[in-house]
Amino acid sequence: MAAAQGRLSDGAGDMDDQKDTEGGLRPTDGTAPPPFAAAVEALRAARLRPQIEVETTPAPKRLAPYAYALEAAVVDGDEDLADGRLVLLHDPAGHDGWHGTFRLVTLVRAELEAEMAADPLLPEVCWSWLTGALQARGLTYGEPSGTVTRAGSHYFGGLSARPSASQIEIRASWTPREGLGGVPDTAAHLASWCDLLAQVAGLPPAGPGDASVVTLPQRRGPQSR
Repeated sequence: MAAAQGRLSDGAGDMDDQKDTEGGLRPTDGTAPPPFAAAVEALRAARLRPQIEVETTPAPKRLAPYAYALEAAVVDGDEDLADGRLVLLHDPAGHDGWHGTFRLVTLVRAELEAEMAADPLLPEVCWSWLTGALQARGLTYGEPSGTVTRAGSHYFGGLSARPSASQIEIRASWTPREGLGGVPDTAAHLASWCDLLAQVAGLPPAGPGDASVVTLPQRRGPQSR
């Protein structure tokens, strides 16, 4: 994924920070606290829409003592309609800015049609997609924060044959409510995040009990995109 600009104090701006070299889980020596291990296992067992290809990615350093990271793309044939990254952070001692011991941090990006990109309400609409995706699944969360960035690219010289393009980028973080044993429902939060990805990509919403969901991870091989 390409690096993007902007930083948030609670981690959403550090999504492109230096990462460990192996795996999506840090640390990997078996010393993770039980609540974090359970939250990660729920992510691994989640069932997702087949149009969304998900795989683990190295977790960022320095954001929290424990971290687990996923990246995903909404795929239509050989084209990626949207992509993103979701990081689960855990600090057993708690974090003043989170008001909890867990935090979810995300980066979502997609190309936009020119008409949509020109809508002055687009940033507010995109933020409502995030909060609406969480609320649609009945999830309780706190301390949401983020940015919505709209950008345009115009090509010149040797690239002048390319049409102008517009992109939207959502950076956000929120604190999931902790349930039994101090473990948040990370599978439901992942499903909500995938709903956001699908909406940004222009896919129709999945119906309740959609039988076409698949179990994570749905790993990708070498990509031609």
